[in-house]
Amino acid sequence: MTAGEREKSQWVRGMFGRIAGRYDLLNHLLSFNLDKRWRARTVKRVSNILARPDARVLDLCCGTGDLLLALQGPAVLGSDFCHPMLLEARRKSPGAPLFEADALALPLKSNSLDLLTCAFGFRNLANYEKGLDEFLRVLKPGGVAAILEFSQPTNRVFGALYRFFSMRILPRIGGLVSGSPDAYSYLPESIRTFPGADDLAARIKSAGFKRVEFERMTGGAVALHLGYK
Repeated sequence: MTAGEREKSQWVRGMFGRIAGRYDLLNHLLSFNLDKRWRARTVKRVSNILARPDARVLDLCCGTGDLLLALQGPAVLGSDFCHPMLLEARRKSPGAPLFEADALALPLKSNSLDLLTCAFGFRNLANYEKGLDEFLRVLKPGGVAAILEFSQPTNRVFGALYRFFSMRILPRIGGLVSGSPDAYSYLPESIRTFPGADDLAARIKSAGFKRVEFERMTGGAVALHLGYK
């Protein structure tokens, strides 16, 4: 990891630590509860893997554990590199197997997972290519990486409204409720600069995944990518 990557990683970890206690409230408030629908759709798309009794699943960048709860199952692991976020996840899922780790260096054997999910955490990685390489390493042949992430709306009018909300309204409400204005200035900026759905699909394919597909939701504001090893 380069010095710049370490600096970004440390800042992001500290930022999420400061807002962990209000993170769920603001997610639901600022997405108008659509975040629950996006996670439900993710679970539906990977339900065939979850139905297998021997499936090994990791929810990476699990945050406070909302997707972890939705995935369910005794073999579903949760991981995040921000300790306060994991404490919130532990409070909501007392029996869940959680561990603290950086997504760029997972303490897991190669070819050990059937499914890896990452909801709204991928864009915070210090290096996207290294992250995808690590996803590919820990997945078994035939395994799937499901990346749910913000994207760029495809409709011009909706896109303009979305950007106004993200850049003007979201930072004010988020900063006021969380008490951390810098966090809710960073988050919309990280969305604005994140690759669009087609670009991200190309990156996943370039990392070595055999097949990549994606679907846009809510006018393209969110996209779910599935990469098959």
